[in-house]
Amino acid sequence: MVTEFLFSIFPHLHEGGLLFFVPLLIVYVFIITGNLVIVIVVQLDTALRTPMYFFISVLSFLEIWYTTTTIPKMLSNLVSEQKTISLAGCLMQMYFFHSLGITEGCVLTAMAIDRYIAICHPLRYPTIMTPRLCIQLTAGSCLCGFLLVLPEIAWMATLPFCGSNQIHQIFCDFTPVLSLACTDTSLVVIVDAIHAVEILASFLVIALSYIRIIVVILAMPSAEGRHKAFSTCAAHLAVFLLFFGSVAVMYLRFSATYSVFWDTTIAATFVILAPFLNPIIYSLRNKDMKDAIRRLLCSQKKADRAGR
Repeated sequence: MVTEFLFSIFPHLHEGGLLFFVPLLIVYVFIITGNLVIVIVVQLDTALRTPMYFFISVLSFLEIWYTTTTIPKMLSNLVSEQKTISLAGCLMQMYFFHSLGITEGCVLTAMAIDRYIAICHPLRYPTIMTPRLCIQLTAGSCLCGFLLVLPEIAWMATLPFCGSNQIHQIFCDFTPVLSLACTDTSLVVIVDAIHAVEILASFLVIALSYIRIIVVILAMPSAEGRHKAFSTCAAHLAVFLLFFGSVAVMYLRFSATYSVFWDTTIAATFVILAPFLNPIIYSLRNKDMKDAIRRLLCSQKKADRAGR
């Protein structure tokens, strides 16, 4: 009976493990630092205490844990002799990775609804998007994310694994792990259908929201108003396309199959690349966020001088 799995991709990288380790470590540190800065700045700067930035801070907080479920183990696999993970560890990694991913998708949906109300119903926006509603939407997103995956993980924990223990992926994922079970796993099709409906429902809500937003923006008489409205939505749209694009290619492939190389490349896109780009999109390319970071740094410098 198999009690641990081997990540079969990492032994092939053993010779140049350090070559991949250093860039991945730098990316991971940047992701953690960048998202942590966003969370802290939104909490400390009163000018950013709006529903939009509240959801951005929630997304950044989730990104920290989302990447922490996979990247530290990848770093360990690149430099250690042992490239294995226990069955329990594998199930835990899958659970938190997919739970956090689904929660992020729900938060992105809430952000799209927020932008829709702000641009399409600006007069009613303050009365609709209250702090209480923002907290309720966030709590609902977490509840949805952490409960939806639980039945599948609980079912997988009962499966016997008695053949090969080699996972052809850079982290534990449903399809690579289920392919190693020595029993009928056709039941997973039902669970996959539920996940597909959830992904497509979120995608549809976000897509319809932004289509309506773009129609309203194009109808604005002022060029300055159009530019300002587009700039506030561009970052959300970029993150939405990056997140759902990579997820759709990976999990809504239906009968399509990819080589190990392309599977790994697609997985790296939403495990590493998307989280790496999010802090850049939401901070370095966001004027309000840059101004808030500048104010925070200036106030810190003044406090340091006063302390001397």
